[in-house]
Amino acid sequence: MIIAISGASGAVYGIRALELLRSVPGIESHLIITPSGGRTIREETDMTPAQVQELADQVYSPRDIGASVASGSFRTLGMLVAPCSIKTLSGIANSFDSELTVRAADVCLKERRKVVLLLRETPFHAGHIDLMAQATRNGAIIMPPVPAFYHRPKSVAEIVDQTVRRALDLFDIDLQGTKRWQGGLAAT
Repeated sequence: MIIAISGASGAVYGIRALELLRSVPGIESHLIITPSGGRTIREETDMTPAQVQELADQVYSPRDIGASVASGSFRTLGMLVAPCSIKTLSGIANSFDSELTVRAADVCLKERRKVVLLLRETPFHAGHIDLMAQATRNGAIIMPPVPAFYHRPKSVAEIVDQTVRRALDLFDIDLQGTKRWQGGLAAT
C-alpha cells in the first residue's frame, strides 16, 4: 500500500494511516513524503519526517521517479494521498509525472488500482472542481476529509481516526474498531 503525504494541512491523516496499517498482517506500507509534506509534518505535529518514515516498511525519495512504486509491474493495493494538496491533485489529474507522488498515482490509475485523494482545501474554486472531475474521470477517488459525527467523537484524534479508517475501507482493509453507521429510529 502506497501512502503519500503532500504539503496540504492535515499530515496527521497520513501519519494515522501508517500507524493503522502496521496492525494489518500482510500489508507493507510504502511511503513518499513530498518536501512540502515534510514541512507540514514539522509545523503541525510533534513528529519529524524521519520519525514518520520509521512507521513505514519502505520509504522513497519524492524525486526518485525510478523507484519500484513508479512501475506498474510492482504490485500494490493502490495509493492513499493523505493529505492531498491542490498541487498534487493537479499533477495527478493532468498526468504530470515530474515527481514520484504523481508518478506512483498515475501508475496505479493506469493499472486500474485504487487511488484515494484526501483533498485538503476549502473553499474550492471552479479550477479545483475541474481538477477533481478530471482526476475522477481518470479513476481516482476524491475524498475530502469531511468528518462524520454519528460515532460521537470526543476528540480531534477520534475524528481523524474515523476518516482514515473510512479511507482504508475503500481499499477493502477492514480494521477492527471502525465505527459504522447502524441506522436509527426515524423521527415520528
